[in-house]
Amino acid sequence: MGSATTQALAAGVQALGAAKVDLDTARELFAAARAVSGSQALSGALADPAAAPEARSSLVSRVFGSLSSTAQSLLTTAAAERWSSQDDLVDGIEELAVRAAAVADRGDLEGELFRVSRIVAENPELELALGSRLGDGAAKGALMQSLLGGRAGEATTLVVSSLVQHPRGRRVRAVLARAIRVVAAQRGRTVATVTTAAPLTAAQGERLATALSRTYGGEVTISSVVDPSIVGGVRVQIADDVIDGSIASRLAGVRQQLAG
Repeated sequence: MGSATTQALAAGVQALGAAKVDLDTARELFAAARAVSGSQALSGALADPAAAPEARSSLVSRVFGSLSSTAQSLLTTAAAERWSSQDDLVDGIEELAVRAAAVADRGDLEGELFRVSRIVAENPELELALGSRLGDGAAKGALMQSLLGGRAGEATTLVVSSLVQHPRGRRVRAVLARAIRVVAAQRGRTVATVTTAAPLTAAQGERLATALSRTYGGEVTISSVVDPSIVGGVRVQIADDVIDGSIASRLAGVRQQLAG
């Protein structure tokens, strides 16, 4: 992420914090992200560093005049900033949509998104269908709405069904993982993916979360994955940091030493 994008995104997040948003705001921002991504001319004009900020803001009013004043205001803020690339602008609008959903949600959006990501991971055919460039975006969104109907909250269904419509060459699991991190960041938390051979007890999860919170200097929430192949121990991943204390990892190290 370039420095221009970092500053632009920070401005958008600040504007979001001062706005009164709900799930309809998130829905409108997701639709705007799809529209900008789907038009090379529009994304190019909105991300053009040579154009005056006022001109880019005026374009938002002309193109997205039917949206709510809140959504228009957030899009205007985004368009007035400089972005490192057109793709970064789309990512930024998409992130604002996810953050708006996180603000509006009163349930376990992080946990539900993680469970959906595990469902996708465990069903290769589903992930292939969702990630295919040939499939219709609206149909993919409708498929996820059907699968999640009654099984997940409204915010989760909105985020997932919106993101899978236009993954832009990204794997669906990666898209969902990013959404989980964004939700956690909006709520002032860090997500740790913890892989163990058997399910963690509540007490074990609490102790681990407390220890990680002390290490990383902030609240850490645990997303637990059960994988018998690691045999024993625990593997923890927080962003790019990996703490691998699994027996499988130690055995692999031993095998490398013997082979060397």
